[in-house]
Amino acid sequence: LETIKLGFCSDDHNVGCIDIERKALLKVTQGLTDPSGQLSSWVGEDCCKWSGVGCNNITGRVNRLDLGNRDGYEENGFDGEINPSLLVLKDLEYLDLGMNNFGGVQLPSFIGSLEKLKYLNLSGLYFVGVILPNLGNLSMLLYLDLKSHETLETDLQWLTTLSSLKYLNLGGVNLTKTTSYWLPTVNMLPSLVELYLPSCSLPMLPLTLPSIKFTSLLVLDRYGNEFNSTIPPWLFNLTKL
Repeated sequence: LETIKLGFCSDDHNVGCIDIERKALLKVTQGLTDPSGQLSSWVGEDCCKWSGVGCNNITGRVNRLDLGNRDGYEENGFDGEINPSLLVLKDLEYLDLGMNNFGGVQLPSFIGSLEKLKYLNLSGLYFVGVILPNLGNLSMLLYLDLKSHETLETDLQWLTTLSSLKYLNLGGVNLTKTTSYWLPTVNMLPSLVELYLPSCSLPMLPLTLPSIKFTSLLVLDRYGNEFNSTIPPWLFNLTKL
């Protein structure tokens, strides 16, 4: 599921990009330092040809923005802040900002207004504070990675509206506020295939779960949390694990 196919096209497009979207992307660069030169291709009128940008091949609208730090080395990642000009990209379905250096601030609230997103990777960004509940507005999400460095916390209430979610990674996010209901909440995600919750300060798995809805689950990672001395019986009903 690391590469969910969403039908993007950045090379064989028939029309150039929309001017207002090109200007919005340029505003994004104004708040960033780019030590690896990843944005050096962001010149010219057709933003659909820029590195990391994908466009719909019929409308020319930007539907993909991949600014993730591929090699994972901190010194090669972007520094700065994420500009809310991203909101101009009304058809954005794929956003990857993972492993950059946007730390020390809260996760930007405007992310929750990008309601066409299907893929969102904000892993390893050192955001602090509480994950805002407006992420629950992203009801089309298939893939969500918020893996942190133990600087984020959440109550998970916003998760219940993301019923199409297939991949969820909350590794390192502090879930101590959810100890009594995290499992029933996750159980409300019937499409979930991969669930990663390592080092989330979770208690042992409850021995009972009245009904199991997340039966598509293939991967469950709870490494670094409390472990049961016996396996809860309901786990045996997850036959794809």
